[in-house]
Amino acid sequence: MLWNNKPRSGSKVAAGCLVLLSAFHFTLAAGGSGKGPQNQDDTHVIHNNQLDLREIVFIIQSQSNDFHVRQAERRRDELLQQAHGLTEKLPLVLLLHSLSENEGDWSILPLLPYLSQSFGKNSSWIVFLEEETDVRMTELVQVLAKFDQNKEWFLGKPLHDQESTIIHHYAFAENPSVFKYPDFAAAWALSIPLVVRLANKVKAEPLKSDFTIDLKHEVALYIWDTGKGPHLTAVPELCTEPRDSPQARHCATTLISEPPLCGEPVDKADVFVAVKTCQKFHSERVPVIKKTWEKDALFLEYYSDHADPAIPTINLGVPNTERGHCGKTFAILQRFLSGTVPNTKWLLVVDDDTLISLPRLRALLSCYDPSEPVCLGERYGYGLSQGGYSYITGGGGMVFSREAVVQLLKSGCKCYSDDAPDDMVLGMCLNALGLPITHSPLFHQARPEDYARAFLAHQVPISFHKHWNIDPLAVYDKWLKDDSRAKPSDGLNESAKTEL
Repeated sequence: MLWNNKPRSGSKVAAGCLVLLSAFHFTLAAGGSGKGPQNQDDTHVIHNNQLDLREIVFIIQSQSNDFHVRQAERRRDELLQQAHGLTEKLPLVLLLHSLSENEGDWSILPLLPYLSQSFGKNSSWIVFLEEETDVRMTELVQVLAKFDQNKEWFLGKPLHDQESTIIHHYAFAENPSVFKYPDFAAAWALSIPLVVRLANKVKAEPLKSDFTIDLKHEVALYIWDTGKGPHLTAVPELCTEPRDSPQARHCATTLISEPPLCGEPVDKADVFVAVKTCQKFHSERVPVIKKTWEKDALFLEYYSDHADPAIPTINLGVPNTERGHCGKTFAILQRFLSGTVPNTKWLLVVDDDTLISLPRLRALLSCYDPSEPVCLGERYGYGLSQGGYSYITGGGGMVFSREAVVQLLKSGCKCYSDDAPDDMVLGMCLNALGLPITHSPLFHQARPEDYARAFLAHQVPISFHKHWNIDPLAVYDKWLKDDSRAKPSDGLNESAKTEL
């Protein structure tokens, strides 16, 4: 052991507000086809396109964890306050996690029939935004008014891949940059005619994909439908610049640049780190951890199929498997509660090829209550349209509060085999217990090369995964090593982190 002594069943339309009081309209310029940005000087010219704020439904892509509920409610209140300063006819602002009991709602596509039924007749736009998305209401309405709401529109800030990537199933391998998908942090919008058609398609044809991995890419693929549907229309006013940046003057959406006020980072003594490894990687992967992030852990153990006192590693009595590692992970959970290791509030489980910033993780954990069953990481989904479940993908790191581990093991949930996929088995267990997965986009299952550059540009990431075709030491130094001079666009520094 290494203990560093250096210190839909029932719809709930929540959080909405609809007031029918004033005859005020936003009457704004509209292009003939709705395509293309309008000259900034012409945005107040009156044409025939009238857009009432009540025609816009805002959906904040919220989560059920208490911290995220507070963040989403704050965003909702700011939206409504802005709207109230413009007109008494307020838009509907909904929190995604509260719309129904369906676990798959966060993947958007299963939610489309509900959106079509509820808003298909009296609305023009569905605008999705994240908790960190800052909206300038007047400018956003001006942007939407440029597009003919009677046509199908899919609007957003476009991202594209530099190379074919495993997280997108190597789609468009010959020319990955040709396909554009939205950066959710900038907000994205669907016109109601598109929502209605997609909803009918969802009802008529079961969703085909078993796995939900990168939602923004998969939503764009479904809408595009191999060329039968609209592609993403780039809207330059949908931005991910910090809201106080000079570059954001033309923007209708920006990102909140300051981190949430969650207090001091949790103490090193509150986090126990479990590294899964095996004998064949003792000399290849473990040295990378020792040269990079091990020094930031107060309590850390390496778990292997072979006890090696030089590292040291601990043999939990579970044979190594080529895949899955469920038996090893559950043995780690049991050890965490056994009294054999320090009694910490948090457990972090990582692979031996995970690259991670523990200082940034401790800053993030300050936003969560360890007395609650918190399960945190990068969220994937399996079979979400058919009553499936969400899970934390293991390579980016899985974080559990002690209470979450207690409830998991108390439930009697077990691996069906030692080589079962541990992250998915844990997801099934958590789903059966009704414990939510909490998603953070700062955890990454893949390498930096596997993500769009513009997506990483507004992050200060917590983790990446895999050493394949990269220099892991260089990746750590560039993206995860703390540097007080760094900014979000540098991919560094916890003090500048922009989204949680």
